[in-house]
Amino acid sequence: MSYLDLFVQSYKNFGNYIWNEITFQVSPWYVNYFYCLIALSILVWALEIFFPWRKYQSVFRKDFWLDTFYMFFNFYIFKLIIFMAFSDITSHLFLNVLGGNFNDFAIINMNGYALWIQLLVFFVVTDFIQWFTHVQLHKYEFLWRFHKVHHSVEEMGFAAHLRYHWMENIFYTPMKYIVVMLFFGFEPASAFIVYYLTIAIGHLNHANIKLTYGPLKYVFNNPVMHLWHHSYNLPKDRRKGVNFGISLSIWDYIFGTSYVPEDSGMIKIGFPGMDNFPKDFVNQSLHGFKLED
Repeated sequence: MSYLDLFVQSYKNFGNYIWNEITFQVSPWYVNYFYCLIALSILVWALEIFFPWRKYQSVFRKDFWLDTFYMFFNFYIFKLIIFMAFSDITSHLFLNVLGGNFNDFAIINMNGYALWIQLLVFFVVTDFIQWFTHVQLHKYEFLWRFHKVHHSVEEMGFAAHLRYHWMENIFYTPMKYIVVMLFFGFEPASAFIVYYLTIAIGHLNHANIKLTYGPLKYVFNNPVMHLWHHSYNLPKDRRKGVNFGISLSIWDYIFGTSYVPEDSGMIKIGFPGMDNFPKDFVNQSLHGFKLED
């Protein structure tokens, strides 16, 4: 099978998988990511409704439906398709060119370890990779041009979690997949547990609810900390951003990028020049490819 055929077949396979999820034909039931995303979204939205942090904010906040579209577009129509196609092609490339699969070239193969250790390592390593990539999205202008989509949110809510330019999947996915497979030779069979956890944490981080988790705030990212990541007014020595953590906040505390001066939640979010930033999905998707603002 050629790489083109493999790529096309990956799309077809995933299309069938999505349809099976929607029609409840996935077994076991707990790997139905489609309805998991919906269930987690409704749960966190309910928390926003009954325990709002910014009480003036509407239940259907500004751009609520745009962010809802982004949520499904990025989680399904693009992200998982790209991930599956990329992983299939990469595995095939290793087999053909190097004569073996990822497990054969892994620096550390964890398949023999207890499942909980595999999941913990998988969670921590992938989170660090995403933290590092996130820092680069703010550091370099050509990456920031795409990342602006995520920071164009004007009122924070759970669905803003997955409001980002589809090009970010191109930046995140290859690095995460290759590093994890090369260094550990595996993606745990129960990785869906990690996916659900990261979706829940990501939704909560963007939700209109006030959570800090007490002493665990130094380990887990939270809505108070992440709101400052979206702050319009950053310190002069932090113009490239703060609080880059995805699920874990520990990286920001370790590398000195944490910043939480207060927890009122009453701050302006966005970035300078946001008034001229596109307001619709199509133009936001095209914006990063333009040569200049």
